[in-house]
Amino acid sequence: MNWQEVCEHPSLQDLPFKIELNQWGQIVMSPTTTYRSLLLTEISVKLNQLQSIGQVLLLCPIQMSNGSVYVVDILWMSEARFNQHKHEDITFSIAPEICVEVMLPGIHADYLIFKSHAYFANDAEEVWISDLAGNLSFYNANGKIAQSALIPAFPQQIKIL
Repeated sequence: MNWQEVCEHPSLQDLPFKIELNQWGQIVMSPTTTYRSLLLTEISVKLNQLQSIGQVLLLCPIQMSNGSVYVVDILWMSEARFNQHKHEDITFSIAPEICVEVMLPGIHADYLIFKSHAYFANDAEEVWISDLAGNLSFYNANGKIAQSALIPAFPQQIKIL
């Protein structure tokens, strides 16, 4: 199954899951929560405030070089990169500069680290991982970093009111 077929399949519409396609063509579904949705919103708003030049997108599919399609929870893409790829209407063929993943209930952090390697292999510069308490960890291709180099003012914790 390819991503276009996943998007058009009638039985996969309106599900309360995040859907991705792994490198073996298998559909991977992960449950989400309203609290996680609030966290995604707060992170994206803060990202928009601190980095207004560029595009912030939510739940955006990226075609990986290994054949998988990962849906990035939140991404930031520079205007230059976005303008090169904005006509790719099914998936982006390149990762954005910043990929943000928020943990899902029942998903181990190691899986998000695994995904981050795929993002870096597809030209991401940073991957941010948030736990469900809003604590952020920042990574570049060399490993964990103390703070974002692209947006140093981004806080290490997001609080939900």
